[in-house]
Amino acid sequence: MPMWTDICAVADIPRRGARVVKAPGGDIAVFRTADDRVFALNDHCPHKGGPLSQGIVHDTGVTCPLHNWVIDLETGRARGADEGCAHKVPVEVVDGRVRLRIGGTL
Repeated sequence: MPMWTDICAVADIPRRGARVVKAPGGDIAVFRTADDRVFALNDHCPHKGGPLSQGIVHDTGVTCPLHNWVIDLETGRARGADEGCAHKVPVEVVDGRVRLRIGGTL
C-alpha cells in the first residue's frame, strides 16, 4: 500500500536542482525550483531514458541532459513537439520536509 515517506528537508535539494531517491520501483528524481516548489518524477526521460535528475531545471521544467527534451515538472509530459510522459510521483512538503507517496518502504 502506498504511504508517505519522509525523504529530506527542502533545503537539502539545491535550488534549480534535483536529488535522487532510490525506490523499489526505480529511481525517483525530486526537483526544487528557483522559487522553492518541489516536484517528483521517475528519473528517466520518456525519450531515451536519460537521467532527468542530471538535467537543467528552469521554471517548472527540466531539460534532459541526453537530447534536450523538456519535461514539465507539474505534469511529467514532454513540452513542444515532443511526445511522451515521465511518471509523476506524489510529493508534499510538511514543515519544510519533503515526503513522497510511494509503495513499500525505502
